[in-house]
Amino acid sequence: MLRAALRRLAIAVLLSVAVTAAVSLLIGLVVGSSIDRSLVLGFYLMGCFLMVAGFFLGNRGPARVKSESARPVATPFGVLSGDRRLRWATLGEQEEAINTSAVLVGLGIILVAIGVLLDGRHSIF
Repeated sequence: MLRAALRRLAIAVLLSVAVTAAVSLLIGLVVGSSIDRSLVLGFYLMGCFLMVAGFFLGNRGPARVKSESARPVATPFGVLSGDRRLRWATLGEQEEAINTSAVLVGLGIILVAIGVLLDGRHSIF
């Protein structure tokens, strides 16, 4: 079970690194930037995006929307489209949100670390 989880994590890391590098190089080619700069900025930006997304996903409250039907609801501020009846999230939903948040933040940290290693402006050692 642990081996399968590590394999899935490795696939997620490799896939995110490959997609980030490919998109960064493509955008860098279109903009006319150097390869080094394109990769470094791509890894920084994607890593920061994943960390922020993971942070907000992990900070979701325990309430979830009860129904997905789109009915107009009258409020003191006017009529809104959509039903805002809430329910408490199940323990499974809460654990899934925390786990997904941890994976996104972890991937973000890895991508930022790769960006730091590729950044030639500063010497690490």
